[in-house]
Amino acid sequence: MGLFDKIKNAFSKEKEAEKTTEEIQEEAQKESEELQDEANQIQSDANKLEAEFQNEQAEEKQNEADQLYEQADEVKETVQPIEPVENKPVEEEINSQEKYEKGLIKTRKTFKDRMNELFANFRSVDEDFFEEVEETLIGADVGFETSMKIADELRQEVKLKNAKKPAAVQNAIIEKLVDLYEAEGIDEVNAINYQNDGLTVLLFVGVNGTGKTTSIGKLAHQLKQEGKKVLLAAADTFRAGAIDQLVVWGERSEVEVVHGKAGGDPAAVVYDAMIRAKAEEVDILLVDTAGRLQNKVNLMNELDKINRVIKREDPSAPHEVLLVVDATTGQNAMNQAKQFKETTDVTGLVLTKLDGTAKGGIVLAIRNELHLPVKLVGLGEGIDDLETFDPNQFVVGLFKGLLQEE
Repeated sequence: MGLFDKIKNAFSKEKEAEKTTEEIQEEAQKESEELQDEANQIQSDANKLEAEFQNEQAEEKQNEADQLYEQADEVKETVQPIEPVENKPVEEEINSQEKYEKGLIKTRKTFKDRMNELFANFRSVDEDFFEEVEETLIGADVGFETSMKIADELRQEVKLKNAKKPAAVQNAIIEKLVDLYEAEGIDEVNAINYQNDGLTVLLFVGVNGTGKTTSIGKLAHQLKQEGKKVLLAAADTFRAGAIDQLVVWGERSEVEVVHGKAGGDPAAVVYDAMIRAKAEEVDILLVDTAGRLQNKVNLMNELDKINRVIKREDPSAPHEVLLVVDATTGQNAMNQAKQFKETTDVTGLVLTKLDGTAKGGIVLAIRNELHLPVKLVGLGEGIDDLETFDPNQFVVGLFKGLLQEE
């Protein structure tokens, strides 16, 4: 089953759920009325027997009457007042798909608003319309190249299906977005490259303010909960408070932190961390790095130095170089990813604050234009809201509520 088919199934299930709610209420009302009729009939029979007892005699009749009264009371107790059935989700532990759907509310609303605006003055499918489609998609942060490609493919799709109604055209746009997203991700690996045996070293890079240190802290907590032996390295020695922030996260997650003095040599901290990790048979070492030095060249030189220190102790490491970007910055996140990809061996992305932005479409642009896999995604402020990225759940969460009934 393709991704678009999964979205259509999710859309259909929502519609069926709405109908099911009405049917449940009707059946409950009918059952209640039948039980009430049965109780009334038993009560009537009991009254008749009591009258016979008064007119004739019979202790037996009295006993039968008492039994019937008891039966009537029992039946009445089963008749419950019918309360309106509300379309509220069952309160249970939020699963991963629900987190995606909740975290993408703002992005989904933006897509919906832009689609509504696109079709508000819809007259016909002509060249002006396709230009407006391009502008709409660019405004939704799906990327310039992606927007152009979708508009070009939509021209052929609309002709092929002879789509004229707004609902059909909107569904065709979403189908093209999903199909392109799925095609570009065929060989993409979203799972983090954890080593089955020995030490796993994850190097985190990115500019200040993206949520890099917080993401490391959350991941450390999750790995610790899974029973892994984790160690943190505070190699961001230049930003005021960066070391203290990671130490606090370490305490919160009950994970040790290797650090030096503020303004010290980051590579020396990483060296100490590598030595300690091997000596203590640590499973996973998470390395925080500086996000800004005097200029880009200095930053990249520092990262290169750290990388050499890691490889000297373990030639196979680092096993991931994860670039942390802030989803709320939209196109700026794309630009940061391009710059880091050009100068460092980035293997994947950590996309933070996705729940706090309407720019979640950037995930489509990252896959389609940069071909960098998203490894982790922030879907909330809680310590458990850093999720392993699931592209299928993401795209279902993004587009499910946007399909139209044709």
